[in-house]
Amino acid sequence: MEKEKGHSVLKVEGLSIGYKSRKSSSEIAADIHFSLEEGELVSVVGANGVGKSTLLRTLARVQPKLGGSIDLKGRGLENYKPTELASQLSLVLTEQIPSKNLTVTEVVALGRQPYTNWIGSLTGNDKEKIKNALSLVNIEAIKNKKCFELSDGQLQKTMIARALAQDTALIILDEPTTHLDIYHKAYILKLLKEIAHKTQKTILYSSHEIDLAIQLCDKMLVMTEDKISFGKPATLIESGSFSELFPTDLINFDKASGTFKVNK
Repeated sequence: MEKEKGHSVLKVEGLSIGYKSRKSSSEIAADIHFSLEEGELVSVVGANGVGKSTLLRTLARVQPKLGGSIDLKGRGLENYKPTELASQLSLVLTEQIPSKNLTVTEVVALGRQPYTNWIGSLTGNDKEKIKNALSLVNIEAIKNKKCFELSDGQLQKTMIARALAQDTALIILDEPTTHLDIYHKAYILKLLKEIAHKTQKTILYSSHEIDLAIQLCDKMLVMTEDKISFGKPATLIESGSFSELFPTDLINFDKASGTFKVNK
């Protein structure tokens, strides 16, 4: 049964991304259009260097856009104060590793910073949000472990729990399955889908795991050097969007199976 259409969380129109300096700008991608609804798991896929991380950083206001518009919950992204934005959008970057001496619970508690008072005291509500985040990601059993004791998969789940504790409408993750084996890649992505559907939070992430994204995501954004396509995986398969991702001298996309196959 198809999920009912939700309310728009993020709307992007005519977006150009890249890097600015005082004298010039370098455009990586342009004319980007898409809209994300609540409760969706959406992936951004593409070859290395096509601009996936740059797009996510721009959407999270870590770096400025070059043009176009980004609306979060019906309001221009540039109109949010930092504290307001932190209550609507949470971000997990690949290099965002907390102090390894913190416990899992202490890291997850960092997600409550936008809401705590000036001395950082946790209220009963804060503690309940932390408890719920630990439960959603299934890491209650390791909540007292130090981060240096964790496997890559456990650390990634801890960072996801921190974003959940922040309790935002939109969660953005840059390559959340990096350094994980195929089982844990699938586990993390399936977990993200379950969380999105259960909590009605919108989760946007970048990945090289295109086959898994096709199977698990509600929608996908496919980035190539020439164009950007957005839609449901089945629609993108039919339109040939995945066939244009990589040179066909080595691999080809098989529409029937929805996977990439090596040329023999």
